[in-house]
Amino acid sequence: MSLKKEKTTIYVVRTIIGQESSVAEVIDKKAKTLGINLPAILFSEALKGYVFIEAKDQEQVDNIITGIPHVRGKSLGKIDIKEIEHVLIKRPPTEGLEPGDTVEIIGGPFKGERAKVTRIDAAKSEVILELLESTYPIPIKVHADYVKVIEKSSSESISEGFE
Repeated sequence: MSLKKEKTTIYVVRTIIGQESSVAEVIDKKAKTLGINLPAILFSEALKGYVFIEAKDQEQVDNIITGIPHVRGKSLGKIDIKEIEHVLIKRPPTEGLEPGDTVEIIGGPFKGERAKVTRIDAAKSEVILELLESTYPIPIKVHADYVKVIEKSSSESISEGFE
């Protein structure tokens, strides 16, 4: 007796933005009701308006999504896993931040303020900032999810005229 692994593919289904979670839930329930095995159903905040379904073929996906509210038409077809790989791998929120970067605070009590990154605590996913509009340089600690890089620091020293 040999174990034969079924070949599956990932299919894309368009949804109304903000309804990805409810659509995925309904798809899961409907598939179980119909006795269809779906190894995976994926949606991500990074890709709003789409649900990804792992299934045997497109006909199976189209049968499941027919009549589900908030689904926009038939499935868009197959997608290569490499196209959504960046969504599957969780990146640390401090990635891409460096001391000296100018950031905008996008959440919390300092929302809308511009600041300069002085230190990064990657273990706690926190950044220590100094507000740019402040009279006195008071360091504040903010979670890295609440900052957006506006301007990268110029870490390379300018060596013109020193030859």
